[in-house]
Amino acid sequence: MNTSNKRRFVIPGIAIVIAAFLFMNRKGDSIVTPVTPVSVGQPQKTEPANDKPAGLVMADVLDMAMAARAHMAEKLDDYTAKFVKQERGDDGVLGEESVIQMKVQTRLRGDTEDAPMRVYLDFQAPAAMKGREVIWAQDLYDGKMVVHEVGMLLGLKRIWLDPNGMIAMQGQRYPISQIGMVRLVEKLIERGERDRDNPDIEVILTEDYEFNGRSTELIQIRRGKPTEEEEDFSLAEIVIDKERQLVLLYRSFGWPENNEDSPPMIESYSYQDVEMNVGLTVEDFSPDNPAYSFPAF
Repeated sequence: MNTSNKRRFVIPGIAIVIAAFLFMNRKGDSIVTPVTPVSVGQPQKTEPANDKPAGLVMADVLDMAMAARAHMAEKLDDYTAKFVKQERGDDGVLGEESVIQMKVQTRLRGDTEDAPMRVYLDFQAPAAMKGREVIWAQDLYDGKMVVHEVGMLLGLKRIWLDPNGMIAMQGQRYPISQIGMVRLVEKLIERGERDRDNPDIEVILTEDYEFNGRSTELIQIRRGKPTEEEEDFSLAEIVIDKERQLVLLYRSFGWPENNEDSPPMIESYSYQDVEMNVGLTVEDFSPDNPAYSFPAF
């Protein structure tokens, strides 16, 4: 999802391989989908479900998103998931798909909504990133991100980075603090509020949409014409697991150069194989965890 300040998400890009070397001594959905979402650049062609009114509007989508957010606040302390993301860069090139095993303690855990968020990421793809590990905890390590990079030299030392710094943000849309299902639904609400009364918005709901082996709902939001907003899109797709009240997929598409072309995908984020409230502890966010491959120092 785009943000107004164009900050890029989380994980160090390829440039970190060079830059990190210089800083090594610093601490601090009905379609059945397989593992990943539907093919890039091929948005789903759906019609309103027969048992649903055709007059679905943005207010209905916002109600669904806010219900999901409220349910998370009550029920979601932590989770594990396979996170699959793909983004188009400022250069217009669609990047490779990243597949990441993740552990998250949410800031909604317990009786508060401001608990310190903690994240562990283990990269599975692309091949050049396989083996990379990242830990960030709001309340640990002075807020620094600790990285186990791949490669003979970089893999020998823990790399400590400012999560909002130039190296960590290289080629990424958002900082690591913006990752996860909670922040995703919050961003959907923020963006949806701006389109609540937009007459050029069409909303289509498809029920019983199979996504990652679960029966979900697919929401498609289509714009009738381009806007001048920075976060403009021709189509956005959202997948909601209604039973668990989780947003499992968001992806957006830009405007094609001509009517014969498919709209280009801007970004895609999906959460698969989600296991809720598994009892994560601080040990899951320690580079000293023996289950991880972080160097000793």
